[in-house]
Amino acid sequence: MVIKTTRWDSAEHLKNDEDIKLYLEACLEEAGDDPAFIVHALGVIARAKNMSQLSRDTGITREGLYKAFSTEGNPTFATVTKVAKALGLQITVQAAHH
Repeated sequence: MVIKTTRWDSAEHLKNDEDIKLYLEACLEEAGDDPAFIVHALGVIARAKNMSQLSRDTGITREGLYKAFSTEGNPTFATVTKVAKALGLQITVQAAHH
């Protein structure tokens, strides 16, 4: 018996802002000390929202966005913050509580 599988794409399941919020919260919790995990999550959200519109909103080409948020990508912090802002997200930092 052959089992047929399909590639899972989280972006296909992010239908509204609440889905995106919950997805991002889960990714932030799961990421630990891995910033690449967070960058990947932003890339997934970007694909869910519409990469062409994001390109127009940020002034970064679609190809540049796909490359920056690919598994081999390494976007600058400026790119990450620009994309987050265009997606309606805000990056904040707070003191760690020990």
